[in-house]
Amino acid sequence: MNFSKKLEDILFLDIETVPQENTWENLPTSIQDLFAQKTAYQRNNEELSPEEFYERAGIWAEFGKIICISVGYFNKTDSKRQLRLKSFYGDDEKQLLIEFKDLLESHFSKQQQVLCAHNGKEFDFPYIARRMIINQIDLPQKLNLFGKKPWEVSHMDTMELWKFGDYKHYSSLKLLTTILGIPSPKDDIDGSEVAKVYYQEKDLPRIVQYCEKDTVAVAQLLLRFNNETLLEKSEIVKA
Repeated sequence: MNFSKKLEDILFLDIETVPQENTWENLPTSIQDLFAQKTAYQRNNEELSPEEFYERAGIWAEFGKIICISVGYFNKTDSKRQLRLKSFYGDDEKQLLIEFKDLLESHFSKQQQVLCAHNGKEFDFPYIARRMIINQIDLPQKLNLFGKKPWEVSHMDTMELWKFGDYKHYSSLKLLTTILGIPSPKDDIDGSEVAKVYYQEKDLPRIVQYCEKDTVAVAQLLLRFNNETLLEKSEIVKA
């Protein structure tokens, strides 16, 4: 793609989300009604009940919450590439969002710096922004799009890059990593299993590991798009 953006100016990220409550019964009746209205189309006009569909509630910021944000950024040491990983995670969503915001404002606030995710423009970026507003956190500049022109938005999306202008085209991260010879991040769990692992197995470290693998995969995609060599395991470190 002859991509000219410096790797050091890109913050790669991925988020993991779950329904706000473990079970449908724990939701207030008013929220149950609103969820039923919101998801009527996706449930094929009552083919599935709202209760049966609630396990997927994590995909909507109004009914879900973030339990992990993993980020990766390139750092050159002795002229060698190094992707440094850091994760913000836990049961306290507001706290992890504040910590993520602090990272953006202290290290990724410059104009030339961008956020990058797979399907980030449709999911990760707006989801984080909405959950910050719900948690009464002022939006950092990188997520505050009000009044900005399209070319002023500091967001990059590997799925959008792969479309090459074909806006009806969708390609999952798993599909692209497979066809481009990138190690799959889906070798343990996938997104549909995160809520179960969180609420039933209570294995948050496993989810964090999965989120970090997705973050690495996004960075690998961008390298592959630019016809650069993929990262070796030795080039990926925890910050």
